[in-house]
Amino acid sequence: MNTCIRSTFKCTFEVFKAKVMEDEPNWSRFVDEYQIAKVDDHNSIMLMNVLDFEAMEAFMTTDAMRAWDAEHGCKDTVYALSAID
Repeated sequence: MNTCIRSTFKCTFEVFKAKVMEDEPNWSRFVDEYQIAKVDDHNSIMLMNVLDFEAMEAFMTTDAMRAWDAEHGCKDTVYALSAID
């Protein structure tokens, strides 16, 4: 896993996760593994192995995604991860 996305949102976690899963066919082209965890009703953490960061950025910044984020008060903070051996 090389990426962590911390998301905060005004909707419930269930609504947020439903959107993530609805969009999975779009982002699974550049992600080969992922895990999503509920922190509480308005926060989640998603760990993923991103294969193409430019494709991920393009997906996350589409007009449709920005509109959904604005409507649901969703803010994502993306972190790059590296293993410590």
